[in-house]
Amino acid sequence: MREFGELEMAIMDVMWAAQSPCMVREVRERLRYDRPVAYTTVMTVMDILYRKGVLQRVKHGRAWRYWPVEQREEHDARVMTEVLRSGGDEELTMRRFLERVSDAERERFRSAVLGAARGTPP
Repeated sequence: MREFGELEMAIMDVMWAAQSPCMVREVRERLRYDRPVAYTTVMTVMDILYRKGVLQRVKHGRAWRYWPVEQREEHDARVMTEVLRSGGDEELTMRRFLERVSDAERERFRSAVLGAARGTPP
C-alpha cells in the first residue's frame, strides 16, 4: 500500500519539515525533487493532497496556506495500522515484518511495544 506518489511524498517532506503553514511558492522553493517542477504542478498536487485529507488549507489573499493534518509519525503509524488490518493473518503479517527488519530495528520495535504496554511516552 502506497499512499503517496514520488512528487506527493517530496511535497509532504517539505510540509512536515515546515515550522508553519506554507504557500505553494514556498513549497516549490524548498522542494527536493530529481527534476524541475512547475508552480502549477505543485499547486495541483497540493490540491490533490488537500482533497485526500492529508493537508489543510486556509485562504491567504489570492493564495492558499497549507499545513499537514497529522505529523509524519502519526501518518506513518496510521498507514501501518491500515496495512496490518487490510486482510490476511495479522500475526503472520507481523512475523514476516519482523523477519525483514534489522536487529536494531527489531530492538526499537521491542522497546516501543514495552513502552506502550507501560503507558510511558516515547
